[in-house]
Amino acid sequence: MSERPDDAERFVRCLLALPDLQLRLDWLQSHVQLEPVQLVAPLLDVVIGQSEVGEPRSREALLTIALWAAGMARTADLERLRGVALEQRLLSLQRVIRRVPPPSLPPEGAEPRIPDYGTGRELTLGERRNLARRSGRQRFDVLIKDPHPMVIRELLVNPKTTEDDVVRMAAYRPARATTIQAIAGTRWLARQRVRMSVLQNPGSPLSVALPLVGLCTRSELLELARATDVSPLVRITANELVERRPPMTEPPGRRSSAPAGSRWPGSGPGSDEGGPLLQ
Repeated sequence: MSERPDDAERFVRCLLALPDLQLRLDWLQSHVQLEPVQLVAPLLDVVIGQSEVGEPRSREALLTIALWAAGMARTADLERLRGVALEQRLLSLQRVIRRVPPPSLPPEGAEPRIPDYGTGRELTLGERRNLARRSGRQRFDVLIKDPHPMVIRELLVNPKTTEDDVVRMAAYRPARATTIQAIAGTRWLARQRVRMSVLQNPGSPLSVALPLVGLCTRSELLELARATDVSPLVRITANELVERRPPMTEPPGRRSSAPAGSRWPGSGPGSDEGGPLLQ
């Protein structure tokens, strides 16, 4: 057990040596699948634990771990990690990958309403996907309200989509679990405003929201801990992390320096900027 901090430092060094968030996510996915889970789970627990007390490089590594758990991880991999985390009482890892109930399903027979696209008839799914992929901004107000996840996924990779658009999707109430899950499959989730919109939406799937709590600054954790309209599990997790996170002055430039609503400019090492679809 005494070697775990050294192993964790090696893990962080290898992860952060990769220059792009996509490469880091792919490397983590491969590492989890190829290495024995009895070694990977304690290692992740050490890295996450160090991030919880504000260690800068572990905080940077946590971005990859959290985005992987929220939108890229296979259910089987998460279940194996949960088993070891429970067996070995790895509390920091448990906070990121808690087992949560599945999102509630809409009442039987309740079909989501297709928004009016102003064509005089209901558009087919194929037509709506094509619009989401190619449309100019004049159709965005309608496309954002479309209930089908395939339409939303196309809209998320439309070059004209901005951070403001994704924030609106994440904040939409009542929340659509499939929309939040589609956002979780993109690097848009690396954007602070998008993450907070997901966390502050009481209908967000907990499988997406809970891994993101540890990425919050202390002031954001306090905001979540005091909120009355967020999921109780999000509030509990935020309270736990506030107790572990030392008070500190938020570093300048913590929030995205791009103007609100701007298109993502790209993602460098450790950047919190958004980016293209991970799929």
